[in-house]
Amino acid sequence: AALTVCFLTRRFIGEYGDMEFIYSHNLTVDGREILFHIWDVPSSQQKAEEGSSEEKRIQWADSFVLVYSICDRASFNILPLKIQFIKAAKEGQSQEKVPIVIVGNKRDLHHQRVVSSEEGRLLALSSDCGFYEVSAAE
Repeated sequence: AALTVCFLTRRFIGEYGDMEFIYSHNLTVDGREILFHIWDVPSSQQKAEEGSSEEKRIQWADSFVLVYSICDRASFNILPLKIQFIKAAKEGQSQEKVPIVIVGNKRDLHHQRVVSSEEGRLLALSSDCGFYEVSAAE
């Protein structure tokens, strides 16, 4: 979770618009050093088309963290399409389940919440994804 919060903080406190970033991070897990490359991509609300740069990103990645704001219904509403697109692109090639985690950000702004925790949990459960709520600001 610390790794995720580190990158979420850079993404959501700065609100840098449509820029993409690739972060690299070394982490020791069970005595093994693992190098993570994280491609931080702001989401477009337009439907992704085959052959698009989004498809290339999906092929590049081994797992996915889809972040929405609990204060922005539109950012949550596009998740089912994104999940479907990722699963079609990744799982269509192999029978392995693609790791996807849904993250509701801005938990500290609970007074502005428009997406309930229960909605996030239900989407994750129905999509066979992980689910967390975080506050990158904290």
